[in-house]
Amino acid sequence: MKQLLQHIKNGKTVVEDIPIPTPREGMALVKISASLVSAGTERMVVEFAEKGYLGKARSRPDLVKQTLDKAKREGVMPTVNAVFNRLDQPMALGYSSAGTIIALGKNMQGFRIGQRVACAGGGFAVHAEYNVVPRNLLTPLPKNVDFESAAFTTLGAIALHGFRLAEPQLGENIAIIGLGLLGLLTIQLASAAGCNVLGIDLDPKRIKLASSLGLEAVSRKQAESAAVAFTANRGFDAVIICADTSSNDPIELAGAIARDRARVVATGAVGLTIPRKIYYEKEIAFINSRSYGPGRYDASYEENGNDYPIGYIRWTEGRNFQAAVDLMSSGKLKVAPLISHRFPIEEGIQAYEVITGKKKEPFLGVLLKYDETKEERGKKIEFPSIPFGHNVVNRQLSIVNLGVLGSGLYANSTLLPIIKNNKDFQLVGIASSGGLHAQHSGKKYGFQYATSSEDEIINDPNINTVAILTRHDTHADLVIKALKAGKNVFVEKPLAINSKQLSVINKQLLTTDHCLLLTGFNRRFSPLAQSLSSFLFHCNEPLHAHYRVNAGYIPLNHWTQDPILGGGRIIGEACHFIDLITFLVGAAPVSVSAHALTDNGKYREDNVSMTFTFPNGSIGVVDYLANGDKSFPKERLEVFCEGKIAILDDYVKLETIENGKRKTESHAQDKGWKNEMNTFAKSIHEGGQPPIPYEQLIGVSKATFAVVESLRSQASVKIGSV
Repeated sequence: MKQLLQHIKNGKTVVEDIPIPTPREGMALVKISASLVSAGTERMVVEFAEKGYLGKARSRPDLVKQTLDKAKREGVMPTVNAVFNRLDQPMALGYSSAGTIIALGKNMQGFRIGQRVACAGGGFAVHAEYNVVPRNLLTPLPKNVDFESAAFTTLGAIALHGFRLAEPQLGENIAIIGLGLLGLLTIQLASAAGCNVLGIDLDPKRIKLASSLGLEAVSRKQAESAAVAFTANRGFDAVIICADTSSNDPIELAGAIARDRARVVATGAVGLTIPRKIYYEKEIAFINSRSYGPGRYDASYEENGNDYPIGYIRWTEGRNFQAAVDLMSSGKLKVAPLISHRFPIEEGIQAYEVITGKKKEPFLGVLLKYDETKEERGKKIEFPSIPFGHNVVNRQLSIVNLGVLGSGLYANSTLLPIIKNNKDFQLVGIASSGGLHAQHSGKKYGFQYATSSEDEIINDPNINTVAILTRHDTHADLVIKALKAGKNVFVEKPLAINSKQLSVINKQLLTTDHCLLLTGFNRRFSPLAQSLSSFLFHCNEPLHAHYRVNAGYIPLNHWTQDPILGGGRIIGEACHFIDLITFLVGAAPVSVSAHALTDNGKYREDNVSMTFTFPNGSIGVVDYLANGDKSFPKERLEVFCEGKIAILDDYVKLETIENGKRKTESHAQDKGWKNEMNTFAKSIHEGGQPPIPYEQLIGVSKATFAVVESLRSQASVKIGSV
């Protein structure tokens, strides 16, 4: 399919061929007929991308600070590589489209194939021939609402939400500052709601367009005198600012024309230096409108399909979408007169030349159109891969023919560059559910093809090894599928996020002895961890290890904090540190006692001290802390055993002390990813033992579940069999 993309690194806007995305559970695949270009949000993205590196840094000082903190912790070169990798990722543009459902994921009751819908949401309702959209971001269309009009639904919801925040009453006087696309929608909504509404703009053409819709509008110069006449010198009950300007003039004008104790709502991106005198004297209430309404930026609502009860939240973003569509259907919201440009998707770049001013012509509603001649209804949907023409498949077992599932930031910044430079790996296919990132990574690293179908990778007879780099909640199911298909499997941690998943994997391993499984516990493969292990090799006594992790704060709404999606930070990340101590001891822990600091609504069991006991009497303590300063080094391990002391500092320095002698080994930070993949390839070639013994691989996962149980029960927990 064709999709419009923005390359942040070089500023280029392009139309590329991308694999058709695959609908996951709770989502629908929609063949798009029209999508609306946002002259505000998308223009800002394009203009940011076109800046040089210095310009990008100046416009985002918050990201510069994060980068400097990362450099302090991890070194300059790893940070530079991470930054350039993030900039290298193409961005899907668009957030408002309309089309026809042609395929449904699981649990999509209430929708059907062939249904006409409006689509919303950044990352979902993108400028592409096909969109995969979650249920709460889909709105059924009445027969009399065409696709071009329906493409305005998301913007209509933004206007509706801003209008609702003004708390308008029937018969009130409302002013709309800025009669661009958002303002012209808002002024119609205010009129339809029974308000007396006056529009204000700098452009005479937009004032004329508002008048043609039967609405009253004046120029900026006339605004204050017109406000006196319009409101009988009382001032406006509410002012909604829909302008798009860095100027502070709209805020100042709103204060001047508002009545005493009025409400001012900003839905546009404007200067926000509020003049104290007039806002104080009139005690004006000001609010910044946030997008489409309640549910926006809540993954539980938008991605997982969990609605809010109507008795508590009347107007969610989804209900605003439906209301906007209903207003179009009734003729109270007219969008056809607002369309100034139409471009086929193949010429989508021209749309951005218009909204960024490269083409010197006036514009308002800019639509992208898609080929509607293909009949899709009732047709079985195929998800073809995109071949790149790289490499020749080598079916000999001496080569690891690799298929990769997932192509996010971790894959691109860490694992794929290592695999590309390893001659033991033949890169065959790569998949991501949306197709976009797989296509980008496939080209960049030399895979033969990219696809949106995980099954295509798993069932490809040319692939003998699968790397699973997807979100945590998918790991266990994909591991089982791949093992059943006779593939060797590398899966990034965690192996599973609950004991039921782990039990199924363990049973599958017992029946699949010809395939290897490795979880990404990379730290045990790092050069300094290997040196540490050698230093302790001849110890006959139990050891004591203390691993302190300055993990850093992650907001509660991040997916890794979700017990269903990410498993939480103990299961999702602390497994790394439990595994390293397990590696040094040579066996998995047998019990754990865990204690956590009080969360106080800010944390989620991610300030935890864990004490493990091991079969030989060793003790391992892992202090996993989210309440520190991110600029401080992340990891420090101290080991005491039989007259020996070892201190490992963040995988850059190992200090060992024995018989009064100190030895220091330094290294550029290396957490073991390269050695891990070398060891994995060697194990596949030689058909020998797995790189990490399964009793340790399974045992570490069980230990993380036991930590959570210990936190809840406030008691020591034995780590039994699966």
